[in-house]
Amino acid sequence: MKEKQDRKSVEGVRKIWDRYKYAILVALIGAGLLLWPGGGLPVPEDQADTGQAASENAEREVRELQKEMEEILGTMSGVGQVRVMLTVDSDGERQLAQDSQLSYSGDTAAPEDYSRSSEVVLTGGSGGGAVIVRTLYPTYRGALVVCGGGDRADVRLAVTEAVSALTGLPSDRVTVAKWQ
Repeated sequence: MKEKQDRKSVEGVRKIWDRYKYAILVALIGAGLLLWPGGGLPVPEDQADTGQAASENAEREVRELQKEMEEILGTMSGVGQVRVMLTVDSDGERQLAQDSQLSYSGDTAAPEDYSRSSEVVLTGGSGGGAVIVRTLYPTYRGALVVCGGGDRADVRLAVTEAVSALTGLPSDRVTVAKWQ
């Protein structure tokens, strides 16, 4: 009698499996993907915060440019005391050189399997920095210049032209105001 019950339960499980096997497989795959660690290759600890470091680096570069512009504009005739503020539309980026390798198995016309790997090219020496292929500089949204001669038309024009030349901003995105 126990044997009949075991057989019925096995048949019941088979019927359920035959009816819902695809739904069960999809659910298992979904659960596996949810449990899968955060995708891609592990990031070395010394490179873990590159996004934050790049953002901080871009902010530092903008502050340095503002300081340099204040020094230069302050030497212009009639400007006097000056402060500059730049707003950034995009931080810019640096594209790094990469060494890519493609390997495959099987016929070259129709490979069975292939894999691609790439590594960032590093310079030699103890510092070992990455090789930069191309640098895209920040794009500025606007500029505000507050200066002592900001109420004079000739000073406003000279400052606007200088800021436009240094940042690539059109003159309608550069505001010059008088220092109080």
